[in-house]
Amino acid sequence: MSDLALRLTSTVLGTPDPRGLAAFYRGLLGWESVEEDDDWVVLRPPGGGTGLSFQKEPHHARPSWPTEVGEQQMQLHLDIAVSDLTAAVSRAEELGATVAAYQPQDDVRVMIDPVGHPFCLFEG
Repeated sequence: MSDLALRLTSTVLGTPDPRGLAAFYRGLLGWESVEEDDDWVVLRPPGGGTGLSFQKEPHHARPSWPTEVGEQQMQLHLDIAVSDLTAAVSRAEELGATVAAYQPQDDVRVMIDPVGHPFCLFEG
């Protein structure tokens, strides 16, 4: 075993508007900005921990959901546990998300953030 210490600090989402997408997730999650400029924003939960970052990608292509051959594929998605699924869906929609047309499970809501990244809300 190596003495090398590794720690995941953030998941990074590409976006043409890092500040705008960070504002969406800040409103959804209640997290705080700890670093911010025109090309890069980092959010962390209150008290610290693994965060969510937003990197400027001027040529960002919205991924398809569900996946389609020949279309931009989703590279990852976020799973977000909530205490009230109906209220969380409403809050996400108020902030600019949409409910995906395709829903593979009854107890999970696949949502699409303002720049096209899918994320899942579920009670847990």
